[in-house]
Amino acid sequence: MWLPSYATRSERLLRILVVMLAIAVLLFLVAPLFIIVPLSFSKDPFFTLPVREYSLRWYEDFFGNARWMTAIFNSAVAAVATTILATTLGTLAALGISRPDFPARRLVMALLISPMIVPIVIVAVGSYLFFGQFGLTNTRTGLVLAHTALATPFVVITVTATLSTYDTNLTRAALSLGAPPTSAFFRVTLPNIMPGVVSGAIFAFATSFDEVVVALFMT
Repeated sequence: MWLPSYATRSERLLRILVVMLAIAVLLFLVAPLFIIVPLSFSKDPFFTLPVREYSLRWYEDFFGNARWMTAIFNSAVAAVATTILATTLGTLAALGISRPDFPARRLVMALLISPMIVPIVIVAVGSYLFFGQFGLTNTRTGLVLAHTALATPFVVITVTATLSTYDTNLTRAALSLGAPPTSAFFRVTLPNIMPGVVSGAIFAFATSFDEVVVALFMT
């Protein structure tokens, strides 16, 4: 179960329990889809169970509506751009915070995750007033920057959590063997923290693609 051969029996049992709990939570979160998906094929204009008659009516209305397609395209472009920016900035911030000699770590961490704590309406108003000074309201650039501020904390948290279990001796070994810092990062550090980076990127994409309040203020 993804454990070294020298793992004790209790460690293996704990790992199995953690995996089972993770699967149970995942099923709990995904379970509503088993109801929503069949309902999306209902011909009725309201939800009824069981579905009396199946139809592609709603899918035809959705994919045949130019406004919906434009909205999906704009959301996807903004989400991809936000993901790239937030993942890059969040990973760099997490690397800096995780250094043992980093000053005021708790304060900086609190500032970085503050967009998750502040009510979204306040963030939206603040974004509108701030970016409006630079003429970035009603622009895709302004929306991406505002969404990046919302998404970066998720990347910081996931990458920081991954770095907490990363053995920095691996990087030191690479450097001591003559690897340049850039090569040591991309060939040693980054592959080991990639699960946290990918998780943060997924959260960043979902945050941007699903966000409405800030988008309404910024556009």
